[in-house]
Amino acid sequence: MREEFSTHPHPHRRLAAILAADIAGYSQLMGRDEEGTLRRLKHVRREIVDPTLEEHYGRLVKNTGDGFLAMFDSPLEAVRCAIVIQQSVAARNTGLPRDYWLQYRIGVNLGDVIVEPDDVFGDGVNIAARLEALATPGGVYISGGVYEQIKNKLVCGYQPLGDEKLKNITDPVRIYRVLPDPASLTGAVKRRQSHWIPAGLAAGLALIVAGLYSTGYWSAGGSTNPVSAERLPERVPVPLTSAMNQTARPLQGEIAGGNNTNAAKTAAPLADPAQGVPASNSQVAVLSPNPPAARMIQTASGFRDCETCPEMIRIAGGSFRMGSDEDPSEQPVRTVTVAPFAIGLSPISVAEWNRCAAAKGCQFPIDGSDTTPARNLSWLDARQYTDWLAQATGKPYRLPSEAEWEYAARAGTSTRFWWGRELESGKANCRDCGANQDPKAPMPVGSFARNAFGGADFGGGVAQWVADCWLANYRDAPSDGSPRTAENCRENVLRGGSWRSNAASVRPASRTHYDTGVRYPAHGFRIARSL
Repeated sequence: MREEFSTHPHPHRRLAAILAADIAGYSQLMGRDEEGTLRRLKHVRREIVDPTLEEHYGRLVKNTGDGFLAMFDSPLEAVRCAIVIQQSVAARNTGLPRDYWLQYRIGVNLGDVIVEPDDVFGDGVNIAARLEALATPGGVYISGGVYEQIKNKLVCGYQPLGDEKLKNITDPVRIYRVLPDPASLTGAVKRRQSHWIPAGLAAGLALIVAGLYSTGYWSAGGSTNPVSAERLPERVPVPLTSAMNQTARPLQGEIAGGNNTNAAKTAAPLADPAQGVPASNSQVAVLSPNPPAARMIQTASGFRDCETCPEMIRIAGGSFRMGSDEDPSEQPVRTVTVAPFAIGLSPISVAEWNRCAAAKGCQFPIDGSDTTPARNLSWLDARQYTDWLAQATGKPYRLPSEAEWEYAARAGTSTRFWWGRELESGKANCRDCGANQDPKAPMPVGSFARNAFGGADFGGGVAQWVADCWLANYRDAPSDGSPRTAENCRENVLRGGSWRSNAASVRPASRTHYDTGVRYPAHGFRIARSL
């Protein structure tokens, strides 16, 4: 997209959000593996940067060697875009040795700039470039002007780094580091407050801690006794993402965020960041907030535990070959035996999620059609829903394990896709899965053919969270279908691909991962329960 110009004698000026990015340590990466680094950079630009800019209404001004410069009408969209790029690149890095990671540093500034057909100029651009140079690898730094525009609109925290005198910029610029989730804000506040404890009180606390160690309440190593991801409390501190969990400069003030201190309770993320309109409570008010007492209702496909509960299908137990030889993360292929269980007929819909939100069991409502899959959800959001439904019905609802999800998706088959060896139109919702699919949003739940077990939407639509903590392969994985969990798990597994994915991602064996506490527009979930 190019700007339109008149013959006016003065330069074309406008207020714009400028995003500047480059790869940290690019020269070292090129020296280590020139061809491989260039190839990975091209893939990142084509598969992550370009589509993410488009989704957030950004204009790529130019590529700058290993970096790029982009312009946005909205600072909110610019920061959203920056976060999604960082998270997506971080997810791609996890399969590589750390010395081969590509990590962007990103700066975002709001300023008056001179716009030409193929470039932009001015202090607004220069400040963004200076912020990018200061940012930590995988981090996003924003100016005070951007912060003032987005502080109450984006579900994240902000760490103030003080006023900085930037090269060739007359006035000092206030700088903020973007934290990926409001819970990171809480953690940062607690870390900051820990420095305020008086010496005497600290000594007393040390004695208490020693007593806790001696009684076994705390294990050696400074953490609580191991707790699996399946038994995390409802409100857990969300870890910083792998992309942004770099050492920051010393704090020069308190954690900022305005109303974001309560964002985890009150903020409503957008159903799609590109929409730019916060979710409305209007459609949620008419929904029944609390499921009635559990009373199994038979349906044509399965059962419901209450009139407004999600529809479930029963899955008989059995053994199957889990994994594939198509990707190292899906190996080794092995036999897994799964006990009988029930799984959602389809992913949780917007209407089903909003019942939880209306009952105050989930933190926020989601805007959009009732029949579309609920999305822009983190793993912790999905767990919050299952905890609420389990408490409301008295039934053991939970997220399925990886093994249960794949067993239900395969439905007794062993081919590449559940319907056969080749891609077929009308079987899945992905970007190259056939015509008549919306490239900007997932199709309504149940839009595609069901498999032999009666389950819908196991391919595409939304990538679906499962219970397991991410591990890079199946070595030493359990063979009884139980989830793999870990203390302080930072990333969890997603299955099934999304409407944005290619066809390879809708295979039952395909698996990927994302940060436990970070929301992404293509992520949703389906539920399971024990029988």
